[in-house]
Amino acid sequence: MQTIGFCRFSYPAEGGFQVEHESIRDRMAYLWSDARMTERFRHFEAICLPGLKAQTDPDFTFVILIGEEMPEHWIARLLELVQDFPQARIEARPPGPHRKVCQSVMNSVRDMDQPCLQFRHDDDDAVAVDFVAHLKQAAQDCASLVSQHRLVGFDWNRGYVARPDAGGLCADPNVTPYWGVAQGMSVAAGVRQTILNFGHNKINQFMPTVTFTAPEMFVRGHNDHNDSRQKKHVKPVALPRLDTQGEALFRDRFAIDADQVRRVFA
Repeated sequence: MQTIGFCRFSYPAEGGFQVEHESIRDRMAYLWSDARMTERFRHFEAICLPGLKAQTDPDFTFVILIGEEMPEHWIARLLELVQDFPQARIEARPPGPHRKVCQSVMNSVRDMDQPCLQFRHDDDDAVAVDFVAHLKQAAQDCASLVSQHRLVGFDWNRGYVARPDAGGLCADPNVTPYWGVAQGMSVAAGVRQTILNFGHNKINQFMPTVTFTAPEMFVRGHNDHNDSRQKKHVKPVALPRLDTQGEALFRDRFAIDADQVRRVFA
C-alpha cells in the first residue's frame, strides 16, 4: 500500500501555529530567522532524518512542505541534507490556509484511486527505524476495520522526550497517546481528507483508532523553538543525561548517534 509521510518544514501557513503573528510577512521573518533556522536544521539533521533514512521498509514517500519564498541558502541546505534520502520530495508552496494547503500537497503525490497510509512528522521528532513496517503491518492486522471505514487512525504511544545539545542527549521515557509523532492513518480510495485535516490529539473523535503501547516508537524533540512551547507559563521539563547504554539504545532503535548530535550541536 502506498505510504506517505508529511513534514511541514517552516512553512508560513495561514493558521496551524500556536504562535500568532500580525501578518504573513511577520511569520516569514519569525520562521526564517537565522537563529531559529540554524536550530531547526540541527534537529532535522541529527534527530529527524536518521531514523527515516534507516527505515527497514524503505517503500514510502516523505513529503517536505516549504514556503516558495524560503531564502535560497536554506533551500540549498535542505537539499544537501536529503540528497541521500531518495524517499524525500520537497514541495514549495505560497502561503495559504494550513489544512487546505497540506491536503492539496498530500493528495498531489498519492494515487487517489487506491487506498493509502499516511503519517505526519515534525522536523525535530524521530520515529523508530521500523515505524513504516509497523504501520503497514497494523493496517494488515486491522484489515476488516480498514475495509469498513473511510479513515482509521493508528497511534504508538510509547517513546521518549529528548533534548539534544553539545553534550549529547538528555532523555526520559514517555507514554502519551495521540501526541502526533508515530501516528498514522489509513485512507480509503477516493477520500480527499488527509491526516493533516485533523488535530493529532483529536483524531479519535473523528474515526476509529487503534493504539499500540509497544514497542518504543518515537522521540519527541524538546527545544526552545517548539511551537507548543511558545505559550506563557509552559513549565520546563527536566531530562536526565543518557548514559552509554541509553545512547546505544537511541542508536539502535532510532538511528540517532549521540556522537553526531555532539558534533552538530557543538
